Amino acid sequence: QVQLVESGGRLVQSGGSLRLSCTASGSTFSDYAVGWFRQVPMRKVPGGKEREFVAAIGSDGTPYYTDSTKGRFTISRDNAKNTVYLQMNNLKPEDTAVYYCNEATIGDYVHPIGSWGQGTQVTVSS
Repeated sequence: QVQLVESGGRLVQSGGSLRLSCTASGSTFSDYAVGWFRQVPMRKVPGGKEREFVAAIGSDGTPYYTDSTKGRFTISRDNAKNTVYLQMNNLKPEDTAVYYCNEATIGDYVHPIGSWGQGTQVTVSS
């Protein structure tokens, strides 16, 4: 079973940048897609889901984004390091959330299918 650990979150000013890392262990990392999701306590996500989809990358390296993250965020993977990165630029206060990564399936939607880790807190000050 794959285990994913998130890191890189911190306090940053609006307009700033951060790079989050998602490091995997326990499975063949290159075989599966990985998604980034975020959760803001007390904020409802459309569709009733607990966490909002942010970006994903397929096993073939194809990236997927939402309308709100496209052009600002870049997802990439380094299979040799068992790591997926999320480069976030031009951060906005509404990006403030706990960010999680998870193994995912990619179809019409990106579905997380693994266990959730601790996440990493990103706080964007205005």
